[in-house]
Amino acid sequence: MTSHKNDGPKLPVQQLAILAIARFAEPLALTSVFPYLPEMIASFGVEKNEVARWAGLTGAIFSISQSCTAVAWGRASDKFGRKPIILIGLLSTMICFLVWGMSTSLPMAITARAIMGSGNGNVGIIRTMVAEMVPERVLQPKAFSLMPLVWSIGSVFGPAFGGFFAQPAKQFPDVFGNIEFFKTYPFALPNIMACCVFFISFMTGLLFLKETLESKRNKRDWGLELGEKLTRPFHRSKRTKNLRRRSFVDSEASAPLLAQSAMSSSSSHLESKHSDPVSMKDIFAPQTSINLICYTFLALHSVAYDQVLPVFLNYPRVIPDEHNTSLPFKFTGGFGLSSDKIGTIYTVYGISCGVIQFFLFPKLCAKFGVLGIYRFATVVFPIIYFLTPYTVLVQDTTARYIFFLTIMLVKGFVVIVAFPCTTILLTNSATSLRILGTLNGVATTFSGLGRAAGPAAAGAVFSWGVQRGYMIAAWWFLGLIALMGTIPPWFIIEGDGPTASSTATSTSTSDGEEESLLQRDDDDDSSVDGYDEVAVLEALEGEESESETEPGKERKKRTTNGSYGTMNNGTAS
Repeated sequence: MTSHKNDGPKLPVQQLAILAIARFAEPLALTSVFPYLPEMIASFGVEKNEVARWAGLTGAIFSISQSCTAVAWGRASDKFGRKPIILIGLLSTMICFLVWGMSTSLPMAITARAIMGSGNGNVGIIRTMVAEMVPERVLQPKAFSLMPLVWSIGSVFGPAFGGFFAQPAKQFPDVFGNIEFFKTYPFALPNIMACCVFFISFMTGLLFLKETLESKRNKRDWGLELGEKLTRPFHRSKRTKNLRRRSFVDSEASAPLLAQSAMSSSSSHLESKHSDPVSMKDIFAPQTSINLICYTFLALHSVAYDQVLPVFLNYPRVIPDEHNTSLPFKFTGGFGLSSDKIGTIYTVYGISCGVIQFFLFPKLCAKFGVLGIYRFATVVFPIIYFLTPYTVLVQDTTARYIFFLTIMLVKGFVVIVAFPCTTILLTNSATSLRILGTLNGVATTFSGLGRAAGPAAAGAVFSWGVQRGYMIAAWWFLGLIALMGTIPPWFIIEGDGPTASSTATSTSTSDGEEESLLQRDDDDDSSVDGYDEVAVLEALEGEESESETEPGKERKKRTTNGSYGTMNNGTAS
């Protein structure tokens, strides 16, 4: 292989984009639930004061199920590869969202959410793939901020789907009023639209996503081969003109130049290395444990806030008087908004988060460091939660919305920088690349427990508070949890990353194999069954010249890198 055209490491843009498409479907579908969830729960016959409790439990059952299976999915990705597990998660979630959208009772909705959570471990696995694609610390802030950015973009479209397309027969009677299906299943349309995106994500991953697990990179991928065949007509114009036309000899030239026994031996070595059991001591190292605690706290209070907020916005307005208000603690009432207006608010929120993520996060990390930014974010969270309920006390409509949106945008800023920061810190605390899949599965389990306990507890406290006239109850409950969450970050020591400890174990993998993962995304269109045509032709010509040499002269051996079919001429590429 030739040397790099530009100095310094490069992001694997194409593969990260494919991962982003797979990641995009989930926030699109998940956030589409927020605007109409209170109305959906109420349509099951639940009383108004109990809506928050059951909305929290409905959200919690998803996270509980996900946390119960996250480690199993992480271990499965370590054994069978990242790609197949991601595809299974996408397909499972797509089917479950259809069932969720057609739920006609609370037990049916809760069951659909439970199965949906247990069948998807993609959050941790996608994070593992990003870590394996981008081991360079200088590129990590940009790479790890990509998935939260995708989440922000999905959060723009998701609430729009949920807010504007829930109950279509009621909102758009001229278009959907005569369709009996949407009268029977008023919340099905936003889920059907989201499932179309899931299908696109599934097919994109199947056809174009490359495996990053080291022991599985050399395995034949039928999906990639089909994707290459489908896109081959669009790449022919890019092929080098001096390549000769393929003939019967090309099938032999495209075969691996290493002996099959050597390739299988190398593959077996990699598989045995990755099949070694991961001990609890490896996973729960001191710094890793602290980062897991931080990640759990963050997931607990931030997700609970997002779950309770639509109930707060949907709750009827109450005019303060001497009977229902005794400041500073006793007051009640919400914003009295419908699902379409809540969807609009979440759309503005998502757009703002996307702008923050794209323009500010990398610069802030470069200036203040990942750990510094994360510590700052944890201090801001409690302030936001304590102030949120007081927005309803502002009687002027314009001033009330300005006050509320300001708080919401600040919350969007800190949450959009906190999650990628804690992801980077957790990844860099890992003892080796070998445990990343399992570690991220454990992280998903812990965060799932937080995302389950948070909404369930906050929903119950919200219902308790409004029954007694204390709207602050749920928000101050979350504020106290966030205040506790400010302590562990001060014990974090930023690590060097898992690549440092795995260097000695990766010497059997050539430099060209790493380059092929990080930078060879564009080279597939100039290959024959995965092998570079120019290199194959040179190899054949070299073999012909060797056969003509005088006896006794030593022949030069040529080897091939098995990662993506790139070839070396006796030296590292």
